[in-house]
Amino acid sequence: MYADVCDINNIKIDDDFWSAKRELIRKEVIPYQWDILNDRVPEAEPSFCMHNFKAAAALNKKMKDKGSSYEPPKYTFRGFAVFPDKREEAKDDEFYGYVFQDSDFAKWIEAVGYSLSTDPDPDLEKTADEAIDIVCAAQLPNGYLDTYYIINGMDKSFSDLRDNHELYCMGHLIEGAISYYKATGKDKLLNAAKRYADFVSGVFGPEEDKLHGYPGHEIAEMALFRLYEVTGEERYRELAEYFINERGKKPYYFEKEHPDMDGSKDFYHQAHLPVREQSEAVGHAVRAVYLYSGMADMARICDDKELKSACERLWNSIVDTKLYITGAIGATHIGESFSFPYDLPNDTVYAETCASIGLIFFARRMLMLHADRRYSDIMELALYNSVLSGIALDGKSFFYVNPLEVLPEACRKDERKEHVKPVRQKWFGCACCPPNIARLISSIGLYAYTENEHTLFTHLYMGSTVNKNVGGKEVKVTVKASFPNSGTVYITVENASDTDFTLALRIPGWAEDSYKISGLEGLVHEEKDGYLYIKGFSDNTAIEMDFPMTSHAVFADEKVAEDCMKAAIMRGPVVYCLEENDNGPALRMNRLKLPLEISESHTDEFGFDVVTLNVKSVRESLTGSSSSGSSALYKNLDSIKAEEKTLTFIPYCLWANRGEGEMSVYVRV
Repeated sequence: MYADVCDINNIKIDDDFWSAKRELIRKEVIPYQWDILNDRVPEAEPSFCMHNFKAAAALNKKMKDKGSSYEPPKYTFRGFAVFPDKREEAKDDEFYGYVFQDSDFAKWIEAVGYSLSTDPDPDLEKTADEAIDIVCAAQLPNGYLDTYYIINGMDKSFSDLRDNHELYCMGHLIEGAISYYKATGKDKLLNAAKRYADFVSGVFGPEEDKLHGYPGHEIAEMALFRLYEVTGEERYRELAEYFINERGKKPYYFEKEHPDMDGSKDFYHQAHLPVREQSEAVGHAVRAVYLYSGMADMARICDDKELKSACERLWNSIVDTKLYITGAIGATHIGESFSFPYDLPNDTVYAETCASIGLIFFARRMLMLHADRRYSDIMELALYNSVLSGIALDGKSFFYVNPLEVLPEACRKDERKEHVKPVRQKWFGCACCPPNIARLISSIGLYAYTENEHTLFTHLYMGSTVNKNVGGKEVKVTVKASFPNSGTVYITVENASDTDFTLALRIPGWAEDSYKISGLEGLVHEEKDGYLYIKGFSDNTAIEMDFPMTSHAVFADEKVAEDCMKAAIMRGPVVYCLEENDNGPALRMNRLKLPLEISESHTDEFGFDVVTLNVKSVRESLTGSSSSGSSALYKNLDSIKAEEKTLTFIPYCLWANRGEGEMSVYVRV
């Protein structure tokens, strides 16, 4: 039996670590991002997101006022990214930003919805309602809602599916509208999203008079499946299925749009083969995992075994050959893409924050198909490392790219690394990552748990309470945990007697066989695919689990050339790194001393209790002399100078919160 997401209103997060993160999103990030979307933060790059909705709304009103006598503007291409020289020079009736700028609002309102679901806030709700009024005023009478074309001319709408992101913006609008509707019961934005989806379903499909294309940047697929599950309207499911089934068919649609297109672009958009025939994760990493998430939704909703197998192959391609130790994906900045298997550079890596978030989307959907810790382990890995590294501790600066090695001078002077930033940025012109982080963290409970009729699956351990209806009785599950500092978990199950309730608890792969569990006496239990299934509860049952978070070194497969004879340090699911702040410059000169000696310390330097690691090492340098007449740049090798020292490692997600400096995850062995 497949699983489903839980109702977020049935999950209460009460966890020192995650409650603080969610409060940061609610109190700091959401208001800050609203100011950004309205261009009220002078030191940040301008967004123009709400500017565009207001401009489109004014144009829409003008059309309605003038009626049939109004002639809409003919499409004028001004570029896929248009910014004025100075923000004060922006004209009220023109579009600015990227073609996908609308999606920033959609992700923001999605985060707002999740936040309001668990923490009602009348002031925030009022702001959101006013924002929704602006957005809905921009919608055309036929349901179309994309400010880029409303402002620049509708005659070219859906003429460039490869690049123009109309369907991408629709997908995010749907996700945001559903979140807000489920939180508040208000359906104004949901109805606008439905009308847009209805318009799109009239444009695309197998019929001869319709377009036979699919999104250049995927997300509409999983959004439409969600809209179907919320509304029960079959046309949304059918449209999502059409987009997935049509993708990769010959003649390739994007090549019909762009006759001079390089065939590699089909790989870039995951459109090189029908999706059921794909076996290697290729192309733009975010687009890929968004597509695979939609495919997994379809496999579950339609019970499509062939599609499920394709998802499993693609998952294995990522995890076995293209995954960074931090849970990041996307090895190259060229196309923000996957590279070839085992090509995982540390200093030129792209590792977009959105890609890690998309991998989490994919992981949860695979868990809904089948509970297997190979999915939840990776979900946890990405969450605690490459996702949390994307946001500063104050919630007001962000990483787009998450490198595993940084030399600040190289970021400024080497154009091969100019995409890598040594400190987080206030905002980005292309700002997909910051609101993506906000919507994920504000909905974190939906990733900790899934459920089916009788079973509650626990994938992530965090302090929380979950209420689940089983056979007319409301079972209450309470979890107390202190991840990521401690691996001890306390669980109580109440009101479950005389029910078929089953609790499935993940046994993390990093705990191996060293975990301990107590409280199973009198209960029926069995382990399968890394989950412990327990049933036969009384009305008040207590279980204690201890997953020892032992610090250890991890090395990569020898095929990963960048990491040859290097190792990284992990503790539980947390990857650690070196920073210049603690260890001085030239981190590359350090080598781990074997056998490994690691001790733990605690610091509150970051504003909360953090476990740091002290690791015995050797700092090495070569000594020698210059030959007569030779350059001082090169010397004759005499010996190796070695000085013992202790290195301080901090959790990778915390790097660059104390200023600029070198950073490295891997250390020579």
